[in-house]
Amino acid sequence: MKKISKGQVAVWVLAALPVLLAAAVYARLPAEIPMHWDFGGEVGYEPKWHLWIVACLGPFLAVLFYFLPRFDPRKRSYEKFVGSYLGFQAVMMLFVLVMNGICVVEGLRPGTVDVAMVVCLMVSLMMVYLGNVMPKFRMNWFCGIKTPWTLSSEIVWTRTHRVAGRLFFAAGVLGVIGAFIPSNAAKLVLLFVPLMLAAIIPTVLSYRWYRAEQH
Repeated sequence: MKKISKGQVAVWVLAALPVLLAAAVYARLPAEIPMHWDFGGEVGYEPKWHLWIVACLGPFLAVLFYFLPRFDPRKRSYEKFVGSYLGFQAVMMLFVLVMNGICVVEGLRPGTVDVAMVVCLMVSLMMVYLGNVMPKFRMNWFCGIKTPWTLSSEIVWTRTHRVAGRLFFAAGVLGVIGAFIPSNAAKLVLLFVPLMLAAIIPTVLSYRWYRAEQH
């Protein structure tokens, strides 16, 4: 039996924290709590039991990420970037924990958290981290930029993820800067426009590099 690493255990612990948080404060929450916010400042309230949906997202993702490599035809590739894969999982668990925390804090003391800033900041930091580890990803079917061209050529996969890593890092930095701008419209632009470009440009380049390789 393969030994479970300390990093994997840490991911599972992080995944359990939102559930423990929800259990600890559930009785103190009002019947309806804020669950979603738009960039116009509108707050949407839902029954407090919906908090369990957000809380259980962590354990669900932790189990999913743990078993996905076992169904991947290239499952041995994960051994080459296992640290980055576990790190990405940990970042995702922290994101779920923060989202769960926002719902709890705003449910108990509305107006305490600048939700737009925190969400933009968390998403941007995830992009910064992803940009750092993406060049380490090896060819697989579940993790990274998966196009017909990156999955058909190891060289194209490597080149694409090197470029994507730089673009996602830069997009994340712009998003972090935007998170502290007072205008929610500016936050939105500096978060999603660079993110879209960081996803589209490597996809187009992977096609061009694959075609060039075939010729």
